[in-house]
Amino acid sequence: MSHLTVFGGTGYAGGAIVREAVSRGHQVTAVSRREPDEPVAGVRHVTGSAADEAVVADAIAGADVVVVALAPTGDLETVLPQVVARIADQARAVGARLGVVGGAGSLLASPGGPKVYETPLLPAAFAPHSRIADTVLASLRDGDPDLDWFVLTPALGFGSYAPGTRRGAYRLGGDVLLTDAEGRSEISGADYAAAFVDEIEHPAHVRARFTLAY
Repeated sequence: MSHLTVFGGTGYAGGAIVREAVSRGHQVTAVSRREPDEPVAGVRHVTGSAADEAVVADAIAGADVVVVALAPTGDLETVLPQVVARIADQARAVGARLGVVGGAGSLLASPGGPKVYETPLLPAAFAPHSRIADTVLASLRDGDPDLDWFVLTPALGFGSYAPGTRRGAYRLGGDVLLTDAEGRSEISGADYAAAFVDEIEHPAHVRARFTLAY
């Protein structure tokens, strides 16, 4: 059993990871800016901002794995890369592994590029968030070599608008967007969370970004 701290633990991706992890017997602390609408039994819920260094330090203490499932909104809109960097520093200091929910827009649309957010595959309104996800990924790749991290980037069709159902099967990839024979790139919240917790339990991507889709 591992102790997970999940920042963004009431969001779409973070909430799914919290539920999946606790269902497998892990100890989970979920950090969010507001109280959960439906608290998950067995989960320690902490209300506070990931931009608050005291909140971060308290939540990470004792963690084996620190999960970042944050979006650049609200008080994080302009500072998310710096916030993730501070969380990464804290994770390294306590010897925890860092897992980050990536953004599909930062994937390559095809081998060699361009990136998804540079193509019509992604509405232009989402490009700023994709650039931030790209910045976070680049910072991890160029950062402290002693930090153990992974970034799991979901398929393009991923979010509360398309929750889908658990299939229990999916394909893994690297930096290139995965699509099916019809050109769709989809993954449900439940299967994304299952893959995320699988990586926590059986590390296969060390200091690397990977993706998944059906």
